Amino acid sequence: MFQYFPGNYVWNASVNIAMTCGAKIGEVDQICRPLIEASTQEDDAGTAQFFRSWVDKADAMVALADETLALGRPLGAGSLYNRAWIYYLVAERMQSPDFPERQAAYDKMVDVFGKAIEHARLPVEVVEIPYEDTSFPALFIPAQGVGGPARTMIYCNGLDSMKEMLYGTGIAGEFARRGINTLIVDQPGTGGAIRLQGLHGRYDSEVWAGAAVDYLETRAEVDADRIGMMGISLGGYFAPRAVAFEKRLRLCAVWGANYDWGEVQKRRLQREGENPVPHYWAHVQWVFGQPSLEEFMAWAPNMTLEGVVERITVPFLVTHGEDDRQIPMEFARPEYENAVNSPFREFHVFTSDTGGSSHAGVDNEAIGASFIPDWVAEHL
Repeated sequence: MFQYFPGNYVWNASVNIAMTCGAKIGEVDQICRPLIEASTQEDDAGTAQFFRSWVDKADAMVALADETLALGRPLGAGSLYNRAWIYYLVAERMQSPDFPERQAAYDKMVDVFGKAIEHARLPVEVVEIPYEDTSFPALFIPAQGVGGPARTMIYCNGLDSMKEMLYGTGIAGEFARRGINTLIVDQPGTGGAIRLQGLHGRYDSEVWAGAAVDYLETRAEVDADRIGMMGISLGGYFAPRAVAFEKRLRLCAVWGANYDWGEVQKRRLQREGENPVPHYWAHVQWVFGQPSLEEFMAWAPNMTLEGVVERITVPFLVTHGEDDRQIPMEFARPEYENAVNSPFREFHVFTSDTGGSSHAGVDNEAIGASFIPDWVAEHL
């Protein structure tokens, strides 16, 4: 993994996420150089300074994009907007739930991402998925070169990602090139679902995944008999759980296995492994609507695939990085080994030689972003 801040895994992960989504190294250097001293403190310390540096750069780029657009140069402006949203996202994602400026940064990110779609002519449609008495947001990226209804993958977040970030991994574009639609969801507990709708995460992911399938069945571009699902990071729990119980889903793929996340939380309390974001315990309580750490720890054992993956009866791909510092390999192998009723299953390890060996491929997401679509195209 690229380490701009030696020894600070959480901050380095954010830099890698930015680079994956399309950040430019010169701009990242301008943002991060003033933060080097702050990065040597505890992960949580200095995050306000981290926020300010990334937001200041994003604000400056938006101002330049606006000037470029005023000159009648929409494509040039679109290119600037298409990096500015990344910097807002990275800044916002690192903050605690009660950080005063967090919501404003998220709102800017969504607005600028919309401008990038318009002016950079991105093949993206922003949609709403009806859910219970409200909805959650998603992105629909159409298949290329398909004359009629196409195969479709639902792509869900992990613990701290959001739909724009998953779009930035490039995997939806790879699916599109293989004739597969992608629906990237901000499911309850993530992205706009929690920030705008107040929808907290839940362990029974088949409920919101079923709502996504209901929505896709209304679209003429979708072959309703060939819908699959994948998840990244904690999505490595959500997607298999959903596919195990929502039988309209015909394939499952995970980018980073997550067999027993409840047990991982016990180890996190012992300070084992790396956290994905600063202010970790405040973050998980916020995501899952648990008012205290004690109540969260009592609830967390629900998040296990023990006795669940056995119910998967469709093709199942489990991928994991050999250098994953958040979810040890011991929580990856059982996800594959116990899926005994899948008609075709594969366990693939990304190594340091191939790249993509860090958690959810954060060191080199291009590896997973081509391997997984190839596998899905062969089996969905």
